[in-house]
Amino acid sequence: MKNDSVVQKIWALCHILRGDGISYHQYVSELTYLLFLKIAEENGVERLLPLNYRWTDLARHPKEGLLGFYQEMLTHLGTTAESEVIRAIYAFPTTVFSHSENLHAVIDGIARIAWHDVSGDRFGEIYEGLIEKSSQDVRSGAGQYFTPRALVNSMVRVCQPALGELIQDPAVGSGGFLIAADRYLRSSHSDAAYRGNPPRYQGVEIEKNTRRICLMNTFLNGLDAEIFHGDALTDDGRKLEKASLVLANPPFGSKAGSRRALRTDISHRNTNKQLAFLQHIYLTLSENGRAAVVLPDNVLFEDGVGRAVRQELMATCRLHTILRLPKGIFPGAGVKTNVLFFAKEAGHVTDDVWFYDLRSNMPQFGKSNVLLDRHFKDFERVYGPDAAGTSSRQEAGEHGRWRKLSRAQIAERSDNLNWLWLRDESGDADNATQDPAEILVAIIGHLRSALGELNALNAEVEGEEFQVKPTQ
Repeated sequence: MKNDSVVQKIWALCHILRGDGISYHQYVSELTYLLFLKIAEENGVERLLPLNYRWTDLARHPKEGLLGFYQEMLTHLGTTAESEVIRAIYAFPTTVFSHSENLHAVIDGIARIAWHDVSGDRFGEIYEGLIEKSSQDVRSGAGQYFTPRALVNSMVRVCQPALGELIQDPAVGSGGFLIAADRYLRSSHSDAAYRGNPPRYQGVEIEKNTRRICLMNTFLNGLDAEIFHGDALTDDGRKLEKASLVLANPPFGSKAGSRRALRTDISHRNTNKQLAFLQHIYLTLSENGRAAVVLPDNVLFEDGVGRAVRQELMATCRLHTILRLPKGIFPGAGVKTNVLFFAKEAGHVTDDVWFYDLRSNMPQFGKSNVLLDRHFKDFERVYGPDAAGTSSRQEAGEHGRWRKLSRAQIAERSDNLNWLWLRDESGDADNATQDPAEILVAIIGHLRSALGELNALNAEVEGEEFQVKPTQ
C-alpha cells in the first residue's frame, strides 16, 4: 500500500468530526494521540506503554463509556509511561471529541487500514503527509506556517547536513526541517556510519499542540531530538547549544501579543519578530556553523534597526547567498520571502553576496500549480557543491537570474539587500489567480498582514507609554 493512500484513508476520517466543528489542525493534533497508539502496536514501541492502556484496549472497548475511558487513558499515559518522550506527547492532554460515537468511528477507521502493508520506516512519512494536509486548510491559516516541501528539500541539499552535527530550528513547528535533514543524512550514509556518529537535533516551539505534533513526528522518524516548549527569543532560547547548522522559517508577523522580555544578548530591538529571530540565529551558530533561514522582504530593506541587524550579520558572519522566492508559496501570510544563507567563520566577514531571483517572471504557485524540486534545480547548480557557499561562481549577466553585489556596493545602497534587476513581466500574482479558494487565501493574507502591522504599532505605542524612565 502506498503512503499517500494511507494518508488519504486517515484524512477521510476527518469528515466524521466536522459535525462537531473541529478544525483540520485540531484533527491532526488529536491524531497525535490515536496514531501513536496504533503505530506503537505495529512497530514494537508498545512495550513502552503501560499495560491496559494500549491500542487494543481502546479498540476493544465498548462504544458506551468509550470517551471516558479514552480521557482516562490519555491522562494515565501522560503520567506513567516509562519513556520521557511519550509522557511529553501525552502531557496535559485535552481531547476534541465530544461523543463516544464519533471517537469509535475514527478508531474503527484507523483499525481497518492495512497497516501490515506499511514498513516501519514509512510511519514518519505518513505522519508528515497528514501534517501537509493540515497546512492546506485555508480557513485556519495553517498554510502560512507550512514551508513547502520542495523548498525545505532544496535548503537541506545545499546546506548538506553532516554526521555528528547539532542541527537546530528555533521555530520548529512540526519538525519539517529536522526530518528532512535526517532523511538526507540517512540516504547519504550507511546505517553503521549513522549509528557510529549520529546527528543531534534541537528545536523550540511556542505552541503546545504543535510541539506535541513535532514530538510525535521526530519520534516516529527516529531522531535524537530535544524539542523545547517556549520562545527562543526569550530566556527559553538559552536551553539551546551552539549549533552546527540552523534551518528555519520563523513565523511571520510582529511580536505583539507577547510581553515576555527578549533575551539580553538580542541587542537590536523593535517589534519585527523576524529581525529578532535573525539575531538569535547568527548568535547561536558555532564556529564554522552555517544557516539557511526564510525571511520576508522587509528584513532586506527595513531601515533603522533593520539596517543595524544586517550590518551586524555581515560583520560577524559571511552572508554569501540570497534566494528570492516566488510569490504565493506562503498563501496565508500574503508576504514575499527569501532565503538567507550565511556562515560563521573566524576571521571571515561578508565579501560578495550572490542573489538568485526565483521570483521574477515565475508562474503563480498554489494548489493548481505546486512548487516542485525541479524549480530549484538551476539554483542548486549555480550555488555549487560547497555547503558554506565558497564554490567558484559565475554571474549570469544583467538578464540572468544569478548575480552578485560586493560588500562595497551594498554599503553604497545603505546596506539595502532588496536588489531587483530583472523586469518582472508576470504581473501581480494575486490578480493573476482565478481559483476562488486561492483568491480567498490571498485576501486573508493581506488582511492578516495589515492587522499584524496595526498590532505592532499598538505594541510600540504601549511600550512607549509604560516605559519607566531611568533616574538621572
